[in-house]
Amino acid sequence: MRSSIRNLLLLVLLLGGSAALAEPASEASVRRLLEVTQARALLQQVQQQAQGMMQGLAQQSLRGKSPTPAQEAAITRMTARMVALIQEQLSWERQEPMYMRLYTQTFSEDEVAGMLAFYETPAGRATIEKMPLVLRQISQESQRSMAEMGAQLKAIQRDFVTEMQAASSKP
Repeated sequence: MRSSIRNLLLLVLLLGGSAALAEPASEASVRRLLEVTQARALLQQVQQQAQGMMQGLAQQSLRGKSPTPAQEAAITRMTARMVALIQEQLSWERQEPMYMRLYTQTFSEDEVAGMLAFYETPAGRATIEKMPLVLRQISQESQRSMAEMGAQLKAIQRDFVTEMQAASSKP
């Protein structure tokens, strides 16, 4: 009986310890994965989307009115500053070290090898090719949902203010 318990404990330790002993992903394999998955191109698309959003917000601030020349100049300056900040903060040179750190901390060498093997298949290549479109569509639909939710949140807030005013006038 003792022998079987000892063997069971040894097996649990060996199996449980093997996950902890997994070889961390190498920088070379992570670089290859980021290259194969076109992470840099995806980041550039994120930059472009963020720039478009900033320009859209600038136009929304006019509330449908035509800007004066001074307002147009202010919008142009603000947009240029925002775009420059977005390009700087989301540049590959600035983001790559974070990607490398997070991937090497999170994935083992075997996991990265498995991902690379998948991305080299037709299904993997299709995933890489189509994922930016899916992410863009998710972003667009999420923005619509957030806009709808924003209107509902404002209505809840108005109701709350009305309720609080009514409650403060009662003894």
